[in-house]
Amino acid sequence: MVHADALTRPGQLWSAGEVLSRPGPVPGVAGVYGWHFEEAPHPDLPSGRLLYVGIAPRHMTTRTSTQNLRKRVRYHFRGNAYGSTLRLTLGCLLGLELRRVGSGKRMTFTKAGEAVLSEWMAEHARVCWLEHPEPWTVEAELISSLDLPLNLDQNRHNSFHPRLTELRSQARQRARELPVTS
Repeated sequence: MVHADALTRPGQLWSAGEVLSRPGPVPGVAGVYGWHFEEAPHPDLPSGRLLYVGIAPRHMTTRTSTQNLRKRVRYHFRGNAYGSTLRLTLGCLLGLELRRVGSGKRMTFTKAGEAVLSEWMAEHARVCWLEHPEPWTVEAELISSLDLPLNLDQNRHNSFHPRLTELRSQARQRARELPVTS
């Protein structure tokens, strides 16, 4: 479980300020990243440990992905819920209001909500990574062997999965009932 140790007990955890600095420490290569939270995003979750893993790029059979660790980790820290399942999950757990935006097909926490989420992440989220040429092979191994309550894909065995699935579903349903916003 070399991969698990690299993410559960990393030599260093990086803050938003460090990751978003230029040129920044995150390499522009393929790999797996792990998110630790100094304060848990929900009272039923532990703090101070790995709660979520992601990969860049994802496995694509029909085309080559342009994603890499640097792009994905930076996006999670400053993007929006439409492009980041981690941000969607965190925002739902923190009680932010999900809304349909633009044409109405995309859902985010709006500009104000995304700013609140970015601030929360800057204060409480830390990230580490592991370079790997085929990160999707490592992701499956990690999700099957670690307690990663914020991962949904491949993680139905996790005890928090039903609760998180329901919270996200409720947030999407409420967003569909509200008017589209900017």
